[in-house]
Amino acid sequence: MGVRGLQGFVGSTCPHICTVVNFKELAEHHRSKYPGCTPTIVVDAMCCLRYWYTPESWICGGQWREYFSALRDFVKTFTAAGIKLIFFFDGMVEQDKRDEWVKRRLKNNREISRIFHYIKSHKEQPGRNMFFIPSGLAVFTRFALKTLGQETLCSLQEADYEVASYGLQHNCLGILGEDTDYLIYDTCPYFSISELCLESLDTVMLCREKLCESLGLCVADLPLLACLLGNDIIPEGMFESFRYKCLSSYTSVKENFDKKGNIILAVSDHISKVLHLYQGEKKLEEILPLGPNKALFYKGMASYLLPGQKSPWFFQKPKGVITLDKQVISMSSDAESREEVPMCSDAESRQEVPMCTGPESRQEVPMCTGPESRREVPMYTDSEPRQEVPMCSDPESRQEVPMCTGPESRQEVPMCSDPEPRQEVPMCTGPEARQEVPMYTDSEPRQEVPMYTGPESRQEVLIWTDPESRQEIMCTGHESKQEVPICTDPISKQEDSMCTHPEINQKLPVATDFEFKLEALMCTNPEIKQEDPTNVGPEVKQQVTMVSDTEILKVARTHHVQAESYLVYNIMSSGEIECSNTLEDELDQALPSQAFIYRPIRQRVYSLLLEDCQDVTSTCLAVKEWFVYPGNPLRHPDLVRPLQMTIPGGTPSLKILWLNQEPEIQVRRLDTLLACFNLSSSREELQAVESPFQALCCLLIYLFVQVDTLCLEDLHAFIAQALCLQGKSTSQLANLQPDYINPRAVQLGSLLVRGLTTLVLVNSACGFPWKTSDFMPWNVFDGKLFHQKYLQSEKGYAVEVLLEQNRSRLTKFHNLKAVVCKACMKENRRITGRAHWGSHHAGRWGRQGSSYHRTGSGYSRSSQGQPWRDQGPGSRQYEHDQWRRY
Repeated sequence: MGVRGLQGFVGSTCPHICTVVNFKELAEHHRSKYPGCTPTIVVDAMCCLRYWYTPESWICGGQWREYFSALRDFVKTFTAAGIKLIFFFDGMVEQDKRDEWVKRRLKNNREISRIFHYIKSHKEQPGRNMFFIPSGLAVFTRFALKTLGQETLCSLQEADYEVASYGLQHNCLGILGEDTDYLIYDTCPYFSISELCLESLDTVMLCREKLCESLGLCVADLPLLACLLGNDIIPEGMFESFRYKCLSSYTSVKENFDKKGNIILAVSDHISKVLHLYQGEKKLEEILPLGPNKALFYKGMASYLLPGQKSPWFFQKPKGVITLDKQVISMSSDAESREEVPMCSDAESRQEVPMCTGPESRQEVPMCTGPESRREVPMYTDSEPRQEVPMCSDPESRQEVPMCTGPESRQEVPMCSDPEPRQEVPMCTGPEARQEVPMYTDSEPRQEVPMYTGPESRQEVLIWTDPESRQEIMCTGHESKQEVPICTDPISKQEDSMCTHPEINQKLPVATDFEFKLEALMCTNPEIKQEDPTNVGPEVKQQVTMVSDTEILKVARTHHVQAESYLVYNIMSSGEIECSNTLEDELDQALPSQAFIYRPIRQRVYSLLLEDCQDVTSTCLAVKEWFVYPGNPLRHPDLVRPLQMTIPGGTPSLKILWLNQEPEIQVRRLDTLLACFNLSSSREELQAVESPFQALCCLLIYLFVQVDTLCLEDLHAFIAQALCLQGKSTSQLANLQPDYINPRAVQLGSLLVRGLTTLVLVNSACGFPWKTSDFMPWNVFDGKLFHQKYLQSEKGYAVEVLLEQNRSRLTKFHNLKAVVCKACMKENRRITGRAHWGSHHAGRWGRQGSSYHRTGSGYSRSSQGQPWRDQGPGSRQYEHDQWRRY
């Protein structure tokens, strides 16, 4: 994560960059300097997960009560010091970072294989050096922090950008995380979570100013250095030969430094002594070997520019003018003229941002927030990257609209004149754009349609923004001038400001992929073509969502940002979701991967969330799933179609499920949830189950119907651990020690936890018919406790022993078991003990993938079939109903 080699360089070569600080002292200084302002630390939660997870056991599915207690202690410590914490979680994987995401997942697969090999050889948990975070840790950490009363936010793009933006805009004390990208961003100070001593609140501050001093660079050079070294966007190998050329000409090689350290020094030396000579005079592609990677490189550079910031490595060339409300936007395609972007001069909108050289020092970043502000902003048509320049265009809405038209730019400018249609229209002026793009916003879903005004463009662009007043906008070249109203609709006015806080400006993420054929369902313009990825001319990037109902989309977005839902907004907006690694034994043919077991549930959720698409059975409609499972090389996503479900009274709309507050709607919400699990016939039995076991029973019924290789002993272990958990303290759970570690029990524990995350998805999609706390793992599951019950049950121990001789639990046990067994019998699934199994049970499930094949014919219990594969470009061929039992 972060910049390649920089973490090691800072630790070994430039240790003076790291300074020990105390949060209590910093907070006191902050309070004295800013009376009435609470010292706030922005926490990159994804970086902190492995440091927060302090329980000794991690292999059995997670010690959730212990983990919750550790989080509570963490929060209490900072609260006692008068420090406020704001937690950010990754809400999506950006397309530019998908390759890096895949690379890490495949690496994790190899680590998991080694873990299971160790378990089988030693029958114990591996050491901490092989630590692998329990499945679902990121998802449930969000809810744990919200339960603890903490402000918890889920990002609309890569979380580190929103973390850095929030810290910059809100005068925060600093950022707590473990990512060298925070040394590159020009934002508030960066503190290390790995060096944090919770008792004393001492940690290490990594100072970007001292880093620059050591490298002979300025802060504005750091994004360039990061891209040349390699980061999550720029592959490390892209500039490998360039780095070695820098090293060969570097005259100050330090013999006591390692190779990577000398490379960083050499590249920095080249930037300061060679590239600085041409800064502002030549484009980067003229002084660096960018080749076909030019667009990607500019994108990587621009990814470090926070709202209101610019890079001296980009220069702008004004020519031609387009008037936009009260602003004058200069547009240019002239390769000779150059001019810097003027920053807003409104003195009232300037913001003070502390730098890491000391609490008293600060940097002033002018932001355009005044209602009367006007300025000239050149729009670029050469090779300038995406750069955000906030602009106020409406004194009432105070909406800040970033504007940029570089060929690598994918900046969106929402423009419309009617409160109902909400269409985002980016303006691009690249010379290679030649297409006619009509826009319809009265009945079509919101989308972005680029307007090209480059010198070679001679097309007419007709924009209909209101069925009553059909305003025509003609673009016939760079000479065109015209007034364009900015949308002030209350729903869409925040489209390009960060949803986590109204003052933060940022792009609304658009996770589109033109390889994914979605034209039919998203009503996209068929004339818009995908451009050659090696072409650095203007890129066509549309705001495309799977759902066109803006009211529902706004609700989904709010729940997403407030970390109240899971995957719902991703499905409705981009139609693309992912699930990371799970502790699954790729050599165990008897248990299917969780990705396949829970897929039918997800398919029914897709049909619910994508209800307003024209035809949910269309072969064009599919959700892209990046789910990790054994045998999946992750070269392409699985294209998974929605699966229709039968609900008593018909399928309710999302507006009814989400917005209707009538008491009787709660019944329909529950009916919809049970239909997603295909358990409508068991409604009465489940309603009789007390909290918090209702959701657990639902999950167990589904699991045992789906997977024939689950036996009666497994059911006893699942129910017994849930009942015994209710009467155990955190310290009692911590002291549990299973006799040994069983690889099948390890996989079953992870399987159940993944089922709980699936419950989070279904419950939020159905309008929250169940309390979220009922299926939080610290209330229904403990890894070591389950492992203990599994080993006892496998040895044939009596139920009384499993329940620790507690008679009150015995009645509940038989009631829960009866509910599960009765529901399974309705699906012709009789749960038997392992002693009744024949040899045919071994290996009845085959792994999905090129080297795994299932023999025999398949049978599906659902009777509805699973036409879930789209055999379009990039998809893999799959056997019908391959993940279902038979």
